[in-house]
Amino acid sequence: MVIARAFRTVVALGALSLAIGAAVPAASSEPAQLTALARIDTETSRIADFGPDLQFELALSQPVPWRVFTLSDPRRLVVDFGEVDFTGSDLAGIVASDCIADLSHGRMRDGWSRLVVTLAEPMAIETAGLVIAESTGRAVLKLSLAPSTEKAFDAAAGAPESGLFALPEPAAMDAPLTRQKGDRPLRVVLDPGHGGIDPGAMAEGLTEADVILGIAHELGDALREAGHEVTLTREDDSFVSLERRVSIARAARADLFMSLHADALTEGRASGASVYTLSDRASDVASQKLAERHDRSDLLAGLDLHSHDDEVALVLMDLARRDTAPRSDRLAARLVDGLASYTGDLHKRPRLQAGFSVLKAPDIPSVLVELGFLSSARDRVNLTDPEWRAQAVAGIVHAVDAWAAEDAVEARGLRQ
Repeated sequence: MVIARAFRTVVALGALSLAIGAAVPAASSEPAQLTALARIDTETSRIADFGPDLQFELALSQPVPWRVFTLSDPRRLVVDFGEVDFTGSDLAGIVASDCIADLSHGRMRDGWSRLVVTLAEPMAIETAGLVIAESTGRAVLKLSLAPSTEKAFDAAAGAPESGLFALPEPAAMDAPLTRQKGDRPLRVVLDPGHGGIDPGAMAEGLTEADVILGIAHELGDALREAGHEVTLTREDDSFVSLERRVSIARAARADLFMSLHADALTEGRASGASVYTLSDRASDVASQKLAERHDRSDLLAGLDLHSHDDEVALVLMDLARRDTAPRSDRLAARLVDGLASYTGDLHKRPRLQAGFSVLKAPDIPSVLVELGFLSSARDRVNLTDPEWRAQAVAGIVHAVDAWAAEDAVEARGLRQ
């Protein structure tokens, strides 16, 4: 067995903490419920006199952080736990001592419980320790109090000043992100690809970063006029890492994420717009090369893209993508239809998949739109033509509106 032992005012078992407060009400008489918290086994616990001393043996289903101290006016023994479920525990029923005038216990605040024992006479904490059974993982908190004087009791009373038990009040958390149901503006995050030290594709004096930033601003203005909330991952010619782009979308509580590009291919001929969604397997070799090129942009800034995900995180992300992947697919299909209707300039395979890192947010429907290829003379003309750009923007806005309406109907149906 492992024994944690201390003397006088005691703080023990770990670096968790809480602020001191008033005594809590006695435990409820509701029937016991299943819980993952530690519980007190009253069958093997006792609070009793041992000669002139007072002894506590509280049997716990598992070890917990704890501390014990005394307070005066009135005289009290206080034991803080992090955290014990007192539901159904009749501690008063195990008391066999004339030294105890009253006893109360319960939940004090998030993560912490408190036991308050009103003492009939001044007592001093002599020993305190937690005995842990290695074979079962169960524990017993043992306390021993000896008679004292009023003067000595008052001198020793008070909560210990320890950062160990000085956690601030829990911070307020944002409300959980919920799917839009058509009752609020759609939150759209536009991601102009590349920027800063990474200009992207270059041809005939044009850079992908500059061309796409201009289109992103035009598209953002049009989406706002349509009543949507829009955030850009970059507003100027600055470098933004791939992970940072996704973080910006999450901070904006995005309903959809759209990355915009106008790439170049050194092999073969390609022109027209295409829309990508995430997949471990690329639709073709060209798509795989594009994804690899986009990921290499972070290496220009010396960033390591090879993160190590734990198994639990991967499972949770897979579960989230089961919901977002079909929504991303529907958004991609709408974008293809919109660009076809308003521009007519589509890639021979307008609907593709690849492992773009920027699309890997599991909780946000995400697409990557290649508006054209700077390696194509025809596409270079389109991408710099204000009329064509206005048509492409109109097609995307129409697609987003249509998708949002469909997505809201589905969300309302799922809620019912």
